[in-house]
Parts: sequence; structure tokens; C-alpha cells
Amino acid sequence: MNKDLTTSDLHRKNILNNNYALEIIYDEISFPGVMFENKYRFTKKQVAEFFEIDERTVERYIENNKTEFEESGYEILTGNRLKDFKLAYGADTNVGTIDGSLKKTSVLGVFTFRTFLNIGMILTESEKAKLLRAFILDIVIDAINQKLGGNTKYINQREEEFLSSALKEHNYRQEFTNALDSYVESNKFKYAQLTNKVYKSIFKENAKEYRQILKLKDKESVRSTMYSEVLDLISSYENGFADFLKKHSEKLNRKLRLSETNALFDHFESITNSIYEPLREKVRGLMASRDMAFRDALHEKLKNYITHLSTEEFDKFLGEKSMDLEERILNNIDVFKRLKNR
Repeated sequence: MNKDLTTSDLHRKNILNNNYALEIIYDEISFPGVMFENKYRFTKKQVAEFFEIDERTVERYIENNKTEFEESGYEILTGNRLKDFKLAYGADTNVGTIDGSLKKTSVLGVFTFRTFLNIGMILTESEKAKLLRAFILDIVIDAINQKLGGNTKYINQREEEFLSSALKEHNYRQEFTNALDSYVESNKFKYAQLTNKVYKSIFKENAKEYRQILKLKDKESVRSTMYSEVLDLISSYENGFADFLKKHSEKLNRKLRLSETNALFDHFESITNSIYEPLREKVRGLMASRDMAFRDALHEKLKNYITHLSTEEFDKFLGEKSMDLEERILNNIDVFKRLKNR
């Protein structure tokens, strides 16, 4: 998917919030900054020299994008903090000798590494900025693929909650299919049709559409690629409808035809709409935004829900607490057995 960093605030933030990728980018770029308050800092002069532009151009971009730059770490130093920064700058052999203008100034704007990348993402007057943007996009893709062994298809399984949600979903799915067996007349289409009604109610796509978006093969499980929050909501839907179907069938004292069951689900969806709406909205946003950031996959019907991911979101799937499903199972084998036997 084409990502124009000069115009897309969404894609810029998804890079700037990805700590895992930022560490790799910093090591590769080799642009020395001053370590100050546990962050690398850069002056306006350093940024201008790197991008081979006039300092006034940097000032113009700061003025026009002040809020965005402040969010990525740009700030004004004064007083004792500025004094401490000057001392750190003068003591750092990697950034050169402190110049006269820096010594005399009483107010200084400084960039973090994030802000340095941020200005490079939107700067159109610099050939080096253009090269940096291409480099950043390549690094981000390579970094995620390297972390995941070359495949983002199952990145959903790396977060802590996935295993528990998947096991519970398996049990609720069994209740759902058992209810269809017990209370709906024999019909080879009933499982697929009712499952698709659940999917379309939650994220507006049927199983076939979802497969196409994630480019899943026929034998690859759809639910194995779903995030824990999506699985939890599917479980709630299927468990709730299974009970609703049972009561309706027992009231009629007969099994329902498939057409009746589809109509009954529509009624179930209608009467539970206000209950599920907040959860649906949350799930749609998470699913659409994560798949855009991690899988470069666009859910067209959910595009209005897409937003940038927070640093915490990236850490959840790429950080220290994330791990492959097999590794997590081995680390939690007792919990796994207990949940499976419920």
C-alpha cells in the first residue's frame, strides 16, 4: 500500500510510535545527538545541516506544524534546563564544539529523534528528506518482518491476552455449533450463514471478504488471525445467540428452519444493539487500525475507524512482553490445561 508520509498524519504517527523500529532507524542513520534527560536532542542548526536546508526553512516548518512537532518531542528550553543542555552539548564529543550563538541564547528549541524524523517526513524542499522517507518505510517493514520471522499474518497471537481469549472462544464456538445442531433443521449452509451474520454484525465483513483482505489461504483459520478483543466479542455474540435460539426453539417445541434462524438472528441483533454498540465500535477501530499498521491491510468498510496506534499498542505486539504463541503456551502450560478443561 502506498504511504505518502508528507501528507498522511496517520502513517507518520504509526512510525513515530513504533519504538522497536525507531531504535533500528537511529542505529542505521548515525546522526549524533546530545544525550539530555535520557533522550537524544538536536538543535535547529543540526537539523538544517543534516537536511541541507536553511535554518529559516526549519523555523517555517516548526511554525506550520507546531502541535504535531510538540507531540513528537519538540520543546523550548530556558533557564536551568537550557544551562544543563549547554553543558551536555559542550561535553559531547560526537556533536562538535558549541558555537557562539548557542552559548549566548537564552531560549532554545530542541528536537528529539522523533521530531527530527517527523520533520524529515514532511519536508519537501530537501532531497535528503526524500531519501530518508524511503529509508524509513523500508526499515519499518523490514523491522516488523524480522521481529515476526517474515510473516505478520499471526501478529495478533503475540499479545498476552490472545491465548486466553482463543481458548474461551473455542468453548463458546462449540456451544454455538451445538445449538445450531440441536435447534435448527439440517442444512449444510447453516454454520457458514450464521457465522457470517456474526462477522458482518461485528466488523461488516463476511469470512470470504476477511480472507481476501488478509490474503489467507483456504486452509488457514480465519479466527487464528483475529485479535483477542475481536474473539471476545464473537464469543459473546455466539454464546448469547445460542441461548436465544435454544429458548425460542423450546418455546415452539420444534427445530427452526434456516430462514427462520436468520430472521431470529436479526431480531437478536436488534434487541442487543445498544449493549454491543460500544464494544463493536472499539473492536472495529482496533481491528482496522492494527491491520493497517501491522499487516498493511485495508478493511475498506472500516476505513472511517482507522487511527494511529499508540506506543503502548506497538509495545503490546512488538515489545518485551510480546512472544510467539508456542512460546507463550510453554510458559503457561498449567494455565493452558486448566482453561482447556473448563
